[in-house]
Amino acid sequence: MGRMTEAVKHLIIINVIFFIAPQLMPNLGLQELFALYFPENPNFGFWQFLTHMFMHGGFMHILFNMYGLWAFGTPLEQMWGRNKFLFFYFSAGLGAGLIYTLVNYYQFNSVYDQLVNIGLSATDIQHILETGSYNSEILGAVSESDLSDFFATYHTPAVGASGAIYGVLVAFGMMFPDAKLALIFFPVPIAAKYFIPLIILGDLFFGLTGYSVGNVAHFAHVGGAIIGFIIAWYWKQNQFKRWN
Repeated sequence: MGRMTEAVKHLIIINVIFFIAPQLMPNLGLQELFALYFPENPNFGFWQFLTHMFMHGGFMHILFNMYGLWAFGTPLEQMWGRNKFLFFYFSAGLGAGLIYTLVNYYQFNSVYDQLVNIGLSATDIQHILETGSYNSEILGAVSESDLSDFFATYHTPAVGASGAIYGVLVAFGMMFPDAKLALIFFPVPIAAKYFIPLIILGDLFFGLTGYSVGNVAHFAHVGGAIIGFIIAWYWKQNQFKRWN
């Protein structure tokens, strides 16, 4: 990894500032302004596809993301140069936000259509979204878990640089496939070419099954990994020069 590179250093500084600012100035509503909301939510803004990458839900969240940015981003920036690395980082983060939103939109509309098909009006559905309350008779057609996810999708914003970090992680694995990596809870070193696909598959499994611990945007991780793979693969095939 070596010395921290300039782009990585500045990204970490900006992330820390965005993490501290809402805590020092809670009345400004920075979290609501910059987090990525579902497009049907009145708090949604297109700028959030970019700004959500600098918001984090807690100290451990930003700590692990910034560690990943430093550990895996530093060698990539050393190899690619600052501008190329920044293009890659933001492309992976933006792609993660878009793919996460598209998946949510598909799942949200699936439940919405079920509610329409059993006779609920747009006003009735909006009442469910705003209050979380509904007539229990609809549970015969729509499951309680689907309604809970429907409500959560509408209200819960996505925050964090994880999508961009997953893109960086995938690129690191492609450029340094034999580098040994390990997890805290599984401290056995494994080559990056095996370790990183296992992490991505885990996120895909949790995203598809809905079985997860904590409020984790698994499809944002998968989205960042997909965009990161596409760009890194293309660059590796074409051997792009450094962008200084």
